[in-house]
Amino acid sequence: MTMEATTQVGIGLPSAKPVLFGYTSTQAIALAILVALVVLSPTVLYPVFLMKVLCFAMFASAFNLLIGYVGLLSFGHAAFFGMGSYVTAWTAKYWGLSAEVAILLGGLTGAALGAVFGWLAIRRSGIYFAMITLALAQMVYFFCVEAPFTGGEDGIQQVPRAKLFGVISLAPDMSIYWLVAGLFLFFFLFVHRVVHSPFGQVLKAIRENTARATSLGYRPDDYKLIAFILSTFISGIAGGTKALVFGIATLTDVHWSMSGEVVLMTLLGGLGTIFGPVMGALIVTAMENYLAQFGAWVTVTQGAVFVICVLTFRRGVIGELGAKLKLAL
Repeated sequence: MTMEATTQVGIGLPSAKPVLFGYTSTQAIALAILVALVVLSPTVLYPVFLMKVLCFAMFASAFNLLIGYVGLLSFGHAAFFGMGSYVTAWTAKYWGLSAEVAILLGGLTGAALGAVFGWLAIRRSGIYFAMITLALAQMVYFFCVEAPFTGGEDGIQQVPRAKLFGVISLAPDMSIYWLVAGLFLFFFLFVHRVVHSPFGQVLKAIRENTARATSLGYRPDDYKLIAFILSTFISGIAGGTKALVFGIATLTDVHWSMSGEVVLMTLLGGLGTIFGPVMGALIVTAMENYLAQFGAWVTVTQGAVFVICVLTFRRGVIGELGAKLKLAL
């Protein structure tokens, strides 16, 4: 079996010939449907809810790049998401930076943390890697609790929706929606391009057989570190974007439970699938939004859904759908 035939983790379906930017004909149709939904959904759904979905879909796609195509399970991605949120909120509120610069600084903060954390953790694998990332993320959490600029338990509130390029006002919900939608689509396509590039093929080879990849002359730790930094950069962008949308950055963004949520989104949607993280983000965010009236029972419901997912459809919603239709999604 070639590396191209193992693109879909757990599905085992041979990949069809790409017809558009690495997408097969089926995937291109699914992409067109996704773009249409992103464009038309604000006419029937609340834009703020949709922006939350897109921010978490971006976050889950970044996480899926790491676990789905490199095989590294990180329990510390909340650190990059949360710090991206804090830095974007701080620079937009107190430095008066434009939206694109503030969000970029959030992404660069995530990448900088990712470079340090990756350098410390990447030489381990499996549960050891997961525990190291969790421990480092907890250090970031306690730093955010004590650091003056984060506002402690109050967080950074009343963050203004800074103007885009210093000109375009993002105060109306629909104005900032198009920014969030554009960022989501860009990074969705970017992750797909990375996965289907020669670099991505090496990542899959390392995931499948690290020893063999090493024998071919590749340096697995270097490739893993680059993938880790890319994932943390996009996570920081997602966190920064969320901070501008909701006008607040809090400890919730950097708490370990946020790392658990992104794991749930990825597994529920479909690990190692292209569209799975988006579906997972939609399901989890919808549950939180529409079951909020039940308070703590939302967490219980999420746990029950996770257990059912693991026991009945381990490939996730999109993974199972692809298997039923014999398509690579």
